[in-house]
Amino acid sequence: MKLLADVDSILQGVGAYRDRYRGGERLVRSPLTGETIAQVEDANPDSVTEAIGQSEKAFLAWRSLPAPRRGEFVRVLGEELRAAKTELGRLVTIETGKILSEGHGEVQEMIDICDFAVGLSRQLYGLTIASERPHHRMMEQWHPLGPVGIITAFNFPVAVWSWNAALALVCGDPVIWKPSEKTPLTALAVEALVRRAVERFGGAPAGLSTVLIGGREIGEMLVDDPRVPLVSATGSTAMGQIVGRRLARRFARAILELGGNNASIVCPSADLDLALRAIAFAAVGTAGQRCTSLRRLFVHRDTYDALVDRLKQVYATVQIGNPLTSSAVLVGPLIDGVAFHRMQEVLAEARKLGGQVVGGDRFETAPYPAAHYVRPALVEMPGQIGPVLQETFAPILYVMKYSDFDEALALHNAVRQGLSSSIFSTDVHEIEKFLSVAGSDCGIANVNIGPSGAEIGGAFGGEKETGGGREAGSDAWKAYMRRVTSTINFGKDLPLAQGVKFEVG
Repeated sequence: MKLLADVDSILQGVGAYRDRYRGGERLVRSPLTGETIAQVEDANPDSVTEAIGQSEKAFLAWRSLPAPRRGEFVRVLGEELRAAKTELGRLVTIETGKILSEGHGEVQEMIDICDFAVGLSRQLYGLTIASERPHHRMMEQWHPLGPVGIITAFNFPVAVWSWNAALALVCGDPVIWKPSEKTPLTALAVEALVRRAVERFGGAPAGLSTVLIGGREIGEMLVDDPRVPLVSATGSTAMGQIVGRRLARRFARAILELGGNNASIVCPSADLDLALRAIAFAAVGTAGQRCTSLRRLFVHRDTYDALVDRLKQVYATVQIGNPLTSSAVLVGPLIDGVAFHRMQEVLAEARKLGGQVVGGDRFETAPYPAAHYVRPALVEMPGQIGPVLQETFAPILYVMKYSDFDEALALHNAVRQGLSSSIFSTDVHEIEKFLSVAGSDCGIANVNIGPSGAEIGGAFGGEKETGGGREAGSDAWKAYMRRVTSTINFGKDLPLAQGVKFEVG
């Protein structure tokens, strides 16, 4: 009952509407204990249609507000997030099972992207383009696009929304959020903080930001509605294939953040102390439930035994448990029983193929029989076969030997996903090749850090079956706007491009 009281205190503290999380039919369980912590009310088809209509009306007003003024709203939202960081971070932990520092870190990521977006609101630059015709000027402008649908996954229940929402809002677009049905409470808390920001800001249209709780059918309505010109969806590759096809049918835009079978290469010259820490965090942090989690590790034969022996020691001593009970805990639970059983199936397949498995079994925590805590699994594989080629959302790290750098690079790229990657080396030739066009084929390629833990300043996303979308920093903002190219004739004549002659009269 302590978690139930925690949830009530946090949601009431931020001003969430009680009828949104008490008395509904959808049960919400905390992976920390397995207990029910809320009963949320799902949206229905009529309310979804109405919400999209209200968002469309909000767009007509919001797009005409000067972008720096829109940035002012996002600044106010960032202030509300700062004030609620401790409470919202704790709710992230309760609802996802992350350790507290990760829960707080996720909210900090929201604050950071708000700061980034405030600056961006004065930098939505177009171009002046040289015209081949005398007394003509060409230019590009970027205009708001329209309502943006955001579909998020359980593992980053609020940060991914903010990557999209902060940019969309300064670009002039309202947002409609369909959170994972496994983590709706953090969305309701953010909804309340947005409402506070709207009240402080004054002048924001109704429908600027909407949360729609529910299952797959809610996401399908967002994907299929012609009033939503862009949908950003985070989830599995299978989900992305469906979403991408349906959006393409109506020529809508997609930002897809999908699977990530991420790898690191450890070279003979690597600093093993540094590599050990980076690998451990990337492989077992968030119980292996990050899209950027490290899943494949290629280690040179000369350093293999030394590194793997030390990794086994780390895996044997890493503290597992409820992060609310001890700050020493580094690995919380899997999100649910489905994730646990899938992990066990995959490990059984790896054993059949000759994999030597250390860990991976259920970690019994007496007070929480309905929760699913596991020991992170270290699997020494004879090659990149079977489950190594798949993404399993669990703390499984496959370790393989290599002799030749080009061989390791080829194995690194020989999977269908292309999200994140890294190399541990002090050899400039290896490093530069890894980062070159002939190197990693992922959207993120790191040196002497793991593949996880991206900052918001860079565009986030990957290639191949990862979807190809980009969110957060750099020029990712362009996805939320439409480009207009214009030519202005300030002369008295009408010369045509490419020297075309068309004389009339």
